[in-house]
Amino acid sequence: MKKLFDELSFKVSKETTKQYSTSFSLGILALSSAIRNPIYAIYGYVRLADEIVDSFHDYDKEKLLRKFKKDTFNALEDGISLNPILQSFQETVHQYDIDESLIHQFLKSMEMDLQKIDYNSDLYKEYILGSAEVVGLMCLQIFVNGDKEQYEKLKPYAMILGSAFQKVNFLRDMKDDYYTLGRVYFPGLDMTYFDNNVKSSIEKEIEEEFRQALIGIKMLPPSSRFGVYLAYRYYISLFRKIKRKSAQNILNGRIRISNGAKISLMMSCYVQYKTSLF
Repeated sequence: MKKLFDELSFKVSKETTKQYSTSFSLGILALSSAIRNPIYAIYGYVRLADEIVDSFHDYDKEKLLRKFKKDTFNALEDGISLNPILQSFQETVHQYDIDESLIHQFLKSMEMDLQKIDYNSDLYKEYILGSAEVVGLMCLQIFVNGDKEQYEKLKPYAMILGSAFQKVNFLRDMKDDYYTLGRVYFPGLDMTYFDNNVKSSIEKEIEEEFRQALIGIKMLPPSSRFGVYLAYRYYISLFRKIKRKSAQNILNGRIRISNGAKISLMMSCYVQYKTSLF
């Protein structure tokens, strides 16, 4: 009967993904059906941690995150959890032999979000490593299905794609991060002097990361290539929209891509994917 609980657990992770991210839900739908559930499990897990540090303002976030961390490693050790999201996550970690050091690094970045940090270059890189790059590596271990040689070959590309995604998120969420959460991730940035020149220098860095990441996307197995390419194209679209806005506009509101535009993007990507790019 545990099979029923496992199925329920993956459904909870899937529903969590759908509720929190239309774009990633569409990307996951473009993956082979055999690897969708484990990717839902990864997203559901990291989303839960994000919610603790970003949204639960009326609660003791440090205590909640500490309990979440303890529950995570108890689930991994016991091979079961009554928390459905942790249950689907631990099943995925064990099935695909995901390195627990990646989980530790991710949780370390979540802990950084509980502190008031003036980010220098090293702390900035460490935060992105834990909050985005290692999540890409967890997914990569699923995509290559245990092929260590392929994993090592694609590892730098997965990391740089995660980095590009996260930096776009930083620009997109700058208003809420700064005014609501009191966070400034870009190293040495005084928000008093955030202008179009500063914004442009950040964008050049992101553009180069996207260029490098596409090389790795083209080398992914067919089961994951289109889904990752679709997520890449979504973020490129979001990035271009951000580039058209002034620095002041970025600080006045969150930039979004409508659900209708996401569907259109998915259709155009599919045509391009089938006819020319790959």
